[in-house]
Amino acid sequence: MSDAHREAILDQFTRQAVPFATAPSIRDEAALRIVVDFSAAGPDDTVLDVACGPGILACAFARVARHVTGIDLTPAMLERARLLQAEQGLTNLTWHHGDVLPLPFADGEFTLVVSRFAFHHLLEPAAVLAEMRRVCAPGGTVMVIDSAPAPEKAAAFNALERLRDPSHTRALPLAEHVTLFARVGLEPPRQTFYRLPTDLDGLLARSFPNPGDADRIRAMVERSLVDDGLDMATHRVGDTIRVSYPVAVLAARR
Repeated sequence: MSDAHREAILDQFTRQAVPFATAPSIRDEAALRIVVDFSAAGPDDTVLDVACGPGILACAFARVARHVTGIDLTPAMLERARLLQAEQGLTNLTWHHGDVLPLPFADGEFTLVVSRFAFHHLLEPAAVLAEMRRVCAPGGTVMVIDSAPAPEKAAAFNALERLRDPSHTRALPLAEHVTLFARVGLEPPRQTFYRLPTDLDGLLARSFPNPGDADRIRAMVERSLVDDGLDMATHRVGDTIRVSYPVAVLAARR
């Protein structure tokens, strides 16, 4: 990770720590259940959550797994994760401050290695996925959960997201995600999908675009009301503009 990209991530996610951690769409229990159920995690599993953010998914896994470790670059996010753990009364979690490339863990240390909403921030997603495979035990599972826009709409989707969050790199269409799994020696992943809904005003309220870019974002979203050119199912409900992010859940055996 370049120093400039590291600083962009730290800047964005230090400021986003509270609004991201408390956003209803990010904490949505139905979406968390989709991921946890799809993983088939159980009481014997040791889980690693890569770029765990405010610990929402890690805590969801801790309710079913033996132990969960979360690692993240941003101290403010880990503070939120510890608060959430305390709120939920969970004792089987460990939080690690650090980078994900390389992962500071032993080969085969975990039976389930996951990452949610992080791959679109990575400069080297294949390298991070290779590290996730390395620290996953043989017979274990590697999972990636991330935005996966339609190929013909990915350029527009990513242009919007880079305006909204300057630390955004690139959300990959589904076929590119699958190709990453093959590149690092994982089998073709099982797949399921869901939509992450929110409203435009709420999305902008918890984002920190550069000065003037919020107006550009709003204009792009409004244009997509006509043709869904962002693959965000943009629509109006009364005076509110609603959007939903296309999310892929991919899981492969190690």
